[in-house]
Amino acid sequence: MSNYQTYSGDYLDLSGPDVSALTVNDIAHSLSNQCRFNGHCQAFYSVAQHSVLVSQIVPRELQYDALFHDAAEAVTGDMTHPIKRMLLDFQALEDEVEEALFAQLGVTTPLDPAIKQADLILLATERRDLMAEQTLPWAMLEGVEPLSEVISPWTPEQAKQRFQARYNQLVLRERYGPNVALTEQGGAA
Repeated sequence: MSNYQTYSGDYLDLSGPDVSALTVNDIAHSLSNQCRFNGHCQAFYSVAQHSVLVSQIVPRELQYDALFHDAAEAVTGDMTHPIKRMLLDFQALEDEVEEALFAQLGVTTPLDPAIKQADLILLATERRDLMAEQTLPWAMLEGVEPLSEVISPWTPEQAKQRFQARYNQLVLRERYGPNVALTEQGGAA
């Protein structure tokens, strides 16, 4: 059987895949409870926090798409790149889920290269701030400079709230224009 229950109580059918039952709240909840690097970082650091941070370092017109760049992981989980490359069937499923979710959420495909670059910048920053001291280089990060800011991990509850607030902020900006005054919680002022 290829159905499973989401946080909100609805079911996803992965045979299509049909992700129409997945809500932004489901995505925020799932990503906020998933630790990056299969949990091998020095402190809990969620995919939701990573997504929010990526959305903050890209140009304004890419921020919505950047927030959801890892949304498929709300369905498939956050599998590390070395394992993904070894499991071609998994990669195919993740690609199908991503395509369906991007269509449902209105994310532009393919993702802009600036989002992929921001993802790498965050990865370099995460490596510096959240991983044990390294002895081996990460080839994908060659020539990529981390942010000057240090990442301070959020709790899962904070990550979920901030992901939802960021979503609300970006939707309000789209609806009311780029000059809408926004509160820290993501609502219109």
